[in-house]
Amino acid sequence: MQGNLSEIDICSILQLIELGQRTGQLWVEAHSYRNNKPSGTIVSEYTLKQQSWFVFFLNGQIIYCQQGESSLSRISDYLRHYRVEMQLADKQIASLSSTDAPEYAYLWALLEQNIINPKIAASIIYNLVHETLFDLLSLHQGNFIFRQGAALAPQLHTLEITYFVIKITKELQEWKQLYPHIQSPEQLPVLSNKLQIESSLPAATVNKLQHWADGKTSLRQLARYLNRDILTVAKAIYPYVQQSWLQLVYSTTNKPDTHTDNWELKRKSRGQIVCIDDAIAIGETVNSILQAQGYEAIVLTNPLEALSLIFQLKPDLILCDIAMSQLEGYEVCAMLRHSTAFRFTPIIMLTGKDGFIDRVKASMVGATDYLTKPFTDTELLILVGKYINNQ
Repeated sequence: MQGNLSEIDICSILQLIELGQRTGQLWVEAHSYRNNKPSGTIVSEYTLKQQSWFVFFLNGQIIYCQQGESSLSRISDYLRHYRVEMQLADKQIASLSSTDAPEYAYLWALLEQNIINPKIAASIIYNLVHETLFDLLSLHQGNFIFRQGAALAPQLHTLEITYFVIKITKELQEWKQLYPHIQSPEQLPVLSNKLQIESSLPAATVNKLQHWADGKTSLRQLARYLNRDILTVAKAIYPYVQQSWLQLVYSTTNKPDTHTDNWELKRKSRGQIVCIDDAIAIGETVNSILQAQGYEAIVLTNPLEALSLIFQLKPDLILCDIAMSQLEGYEVCAMLRHSTAFRFTPIIMLTGKDGFIDRVKASMVGATDYLTKPFTDTELLILVGKYINNQ
C-alpha cells in the first residue's frame, strides 16, 4: 500500500492498518514551508523542511514510532527528565545503526543493562508515539508506503491506534487556536522584554522563563524535559507570547536529528539535477543512480510545490515525469519554459509510454529530450551527461 496524502489522509491509513490487523512498517515523507522570522515581522523568510517518519505495527497496533534516521537525541531528551545519563559504550551505540529502529534498540539496550526499568521505557515509548502521531496527523501533503512484514522485536507492549487518533485529533483542534502566535513544536522561545517580565511576574516565574527561554531549547524539547505533551507546554507559554514577552523563532543551525534543507546547497562539480516525479520508487532510483556518479540529485514528489521550489534551486537539468496526479509533466514543462530562468535549461521528460504522439507533445511544450521507463543506469547517465556537459 502506497500513495499520496492528498488522496488519503494519515487517519484513514492508520484505521485501515488497524482494521486489517496488519503487521509491518509505515514510512511517511513530507515537505513543508516554515517562516524563519518571528511572528509579527513584516518580512518573511521561508525555507523548506523535509521530514520522514516510521511507524511499526503488530496486528494492527503500534509498537513504536521513529522520526527519520534518528540520532538518539529524542531518547536523550526523555532520559534527562528521569536524570539518566547515556551510559552505553560508543561501540555499542555504533552497532545500533544497523538495526531497523536505532532508538528502539537503544531503549532495549538500556533495559537489558538495568540502566532504566520497564516502566520508564514504556513511558518513553508512549510519549514518542504520541509526539510522532501528533506530527503525522497534522500532515495534509506528502507520500507514504506501508510494507507488510515481520514485526519489530522484541515488543515491550503495543498501543491502540484508535485511542491515539481520538486523543490527538482533539489536541490538534486546540493547537490550531494558538496560531499564529505558536506555529510549530520546533520553535524556540526567546525572552524579548526582560524588564517588562520582571515588573509583571513573580520572581520564581521569571527565573523559570529565563532558564527555558534561552533560544536553544525548542518547545518539543521542553515538553520532553518536563514530561508533558506539547499542547500543555504551548498553552502554558501562550499568554507570554501574546504579550510579546516571549518570541518564538526557528533554529538557524541544523541539528543531527533534523532533516532540514536550506535549498541553497553548494553544487557538486558534476551539476545539480532536480527530478519531479510523484512515484517514490522512481525518485529513489534516480537519486541513487545520480548521486553514485557525483551529481547532486534532489527529488520532488509534489509537482505544485516543485514549481515554486525549482526557482530557488535553479538546477542544471530537470527530469520530469509526464503522468502525475496533480499536474501533468507537459504543463510543468510549459510553465517553466515561459520563464526566462528556464528557457535554456535541459528538461528531460520521463514516461512509461514510448509513443510518437507523446514525443511530439513533449517537443511542443519545449522538452529537450525524452526517457522511457523503465530505464537502465547507463541510459539515464548517458542522457544526463549529454546535456549537462554541453552547457
